[in-house]
Amino acid sequence: MESTVPRTVEEVFNDFKGRRAGLIKALTADVEKFYQQCDPEKENLCLYGLPNETWEVNLPVEEVPPELPEPALGINFARDGMQEKDWLSLVSVHSDSWLLSVAFYFGARFGFGKSERKRLFQMINDLPTVFEIVTGAAKQARNVAHNNSSKSKSSGKSRHPECQPKAVKVSPPKMEDESGEEEEEEEDEQGATLCGACGDNYGQDEFWICCDICERWFHGKCVKITPAKAEHIKQYKCPSCSSKRARV
Repeated sequence: MESTVPRTVEEVFNDFKGRRAGLIKALTADVEKFYQQCDPEKENLCLYGLPNETWEVNLPVEEVPPELPEPALGINFARDGMQEKDWLSLVSVHSDSWLLSVAFYFGARFGFGKSERKRLFQMINDLPTVFEIVTGAAKQARNVAHNNSSKSKSSGKSRHPECQPKAVKVSPPKMEDESGEEEEEEEDEQGATLCGACGDNYGQDEFWICCDICERWFHGKCVKITPAKAEHIKQYKCPSCSSKRARV
């Protein structure tokens, strides 16, 4: 389909960014043109993001299996059956899925190892999703991150899940060195902070929450706290601190 096939992690990531930019353009800046091209009276149509940061609405390829994974089929049929913003959100969700499938198709085709796949995903995960851009969640996340940073400076302490939309990536917990001194709160993929429940390292794509009593960090999944639930917690106590207070 393309003249130049990406073969390295960097090339695949650049291909991903180009296609992503094209899809975002279709669903934001060119939304009127995109809407008109998705006539429900036409046959099954797909939205394609191209590596050169452009987009096109077209019929799926006829060859089986296709050279690349195909986007969601028949997006035009649902256009008039729901609110425009809901339809655009739905298309953006499927566009995110397609972008990942194309990137990891190249990874599989050219034999990316575990470390290469992880590096590719981390590079991709550092970018807001198409859905977050289209729905405005990415802008809200930036505002929340700024507010949390201000609160952290004034109080000397912060809990990252506060007001975070569920699908938004949270920033890493504060890192501590062996002397116990806290370093500045920055995103560090190599950070060695450990979960107080399972003992595993911090992962950039994972949701964490800090106990306001003992100030240890925990995977949300380990203490059964979701980002949505964290929004409504004024003071979080980990299971250990909760049980200590109950005994007292």
